[in-house]
Amino acid sequence: MALISHITFIVKDLKRSGKMLSNIFGATEVYDSSPQQFSLYPEKFFLIDSLWIALMEDSQAALPKSYNHIAFQIAASEIDDYLMRIENAGLKIEQGRSRVKGEGASLYFYDYDNHLFELHTGTLEERLKRYQSTAPQTNNFTI
Repeated sequence: MALISHITFIVKDLKRSGKMLSNIFGATEVYDSSPQQFSLYPEKFFLIDSLWIALMEDSQAALPKSYNHIAFQIAASEIDDYLMRIENAGLKIEQGRSRVKGEGASLYFYDYDNHLFELHTGTLEERLKRYQSTAPQTNNFTI
């Protein structure tokens, strides 16, 4: 069985991106490669709860915006707090896709390097249940 070990983002500015992870997600920095460098680029490691996020600095990094994203689950009661954190970081909320009632709410934002993040209030089980309630009976859903 394979599990996610870590997620790596290539960023232009380690300090700025690390501060964003800390301010928005409460990430804790656990490693800084300076002055030694063991990988392709200078890097910092962070933990968001038990999720290992690696940031690697490449001043030439330039990503186009896309819908590829990472989504974090949050409680509906936390949306306003996260909205304020995102705005305080100088980032803006992006318009999300249309949703059907019952699949949860989302906040989408790009970081400074065009990585798309989603903060989502729903669960997979809730979404499948909602989709199943409106889908033709021939579809198979597993919860």
